[in-house]
Amino acid sequence: MPVGTVGSVKAMSPHELHTVQAQIILGNTYHLYLRPGHELIREAGGLHKFISWDRPMLTDSGGFQVMSLSALRKISPEGVKFRSHIDGSLHLFTPESVIGIQEALGADIIMSFDECPPLPSTRQYLEKSLKITLDWAERGKKAFTNEANQALFGIVQGGTYEDLREQCARELMDMDFPGYSIGGLAVGESKEEMFRTTAFLNDVLPKDKPRYLMGVGTPSDLLNNIARGVDMFDCVMPTRNARKGSIFTRYGKMIIKAARYKADLGPIDPLCGCYTCTHFSRAYIRHLITMNEILGMRLTTIHSLWFYQELMQLARKAILEDRYADFLAEMLPVLDTIVE
Repeated sequence: MPVGTVGSVKAMSPHELHTVQAQIILGNTYHLYLRPGHELIREAGGLHKFISWDRPMLTDSGGFQVMSLSALRKISPEGVKFRSHIDGSLHLFTPESVIGIQEALGADIIMSFDECPPLPSTRQYLEKSLKITLDWAERGKKAFTNEANQALFGIVQGGTYEDLREQCARELMDMDFPGYSIGGLAVGESKEEMFRTTAFLNDVLPKDKPRYLMGVGTPSDLLNNIARGVDMFDCVMPTRNARKGSIFTRYGKMIIKAARYKADLGPIDPLCGCYTCTHFSRAYIRHLITMNEILGMRLTTIHSLWFYQELMQLARKAILEDRYADFLAEMLPVLDTIVE
C-alpha cells in the first residue's frame, strides 16, 4: 500500500496512482487529526472524496506516531496525552476517540489504538504495554459503530517475545476482528528477529483473515514475509528513496545520481512498462534529480511504485502456480544489490 500520510502519496496524483496499479493507499490518523482535522474531512464527505481517491483506503491508529514524533507521551489506562510535533499543543488519544476519528475519516480499513513500545524495551515494560493494547482493543471495538462500511483490525504487539505475541494474538482473535495487523516490527530489530516473529505468528493467526505487517519494507522484506504468511504491507521506502534518487528495480537498487548514468540513454529498466521507463532515459532522469527538479522526483516515484506493485503481482501469480519457493530463490539474490 503506497503511503499517503497526510492524504497524498508524495509526488503522485490519484490518476498516477491508478496508472501504477495501486489497489489501496494508506493515510495516517495522527497527522490527519492534527491537520486539516477529521471534522473538516467528515464535512467534505470523507477522506475518499476529500482527496479524490475512488479505491480502498486504510488508516493506521496513530500509536506509532505518538511514540515517535511527540515531545511528550504520557500513557495511562485512559489513553495517551501527547504534544503535537507541530505547535506543542496538548492532546489526548483514547481508544474510543481514535475509532471516532477514523470513522470520521471514512477509510475502508481502520486500526485499533495500540501502545507501540519503543526499542529497546524490557520484558516488564512489554508485559504492561500488552495489557494496555488489549484493553484498548476491546474498548475500541465496543466503540466502533460503522461495521457496515469499515473493517476494524486488531494490532498484535509483544516485541520479539513469542509468548507475548501469542498471548496478544489469541486474545485479539477471541474478540473476532476481521483482520490482524502485526505492529512493533521494523522499529530497529534485526531482520532475523522480524522474520522469526512473523514466521511464528503465521502458525497462530487465522488462515482465513488478512495479516498486515505495518511499516515494511524493502522488496526482499516483502517477499520474505509473504513466505511467512503476510498479506498486506505499507512503507514510505519506495517513495522516499525514489525522491532521493535511489530507485528499486528487478536488477537491484539503482543510484541514479551516479556518474555512469550521465550519458546513458537507455530506460531505467527496459522490461518495465511504467510511464517513466517507456518515455525517459536514465541520463534525463539523472539530470533532473541532480538539478533537484520536481519532475525527476515524480518520475522516479512512478517507477518505484510500479515496480512494487508488479513485484506483488508476480508473487501472487507464483503462489497460485505453486512455485513461490522457486520465485523467492530467483528474486532474493538481486533485489537488495546495487545495479552496476
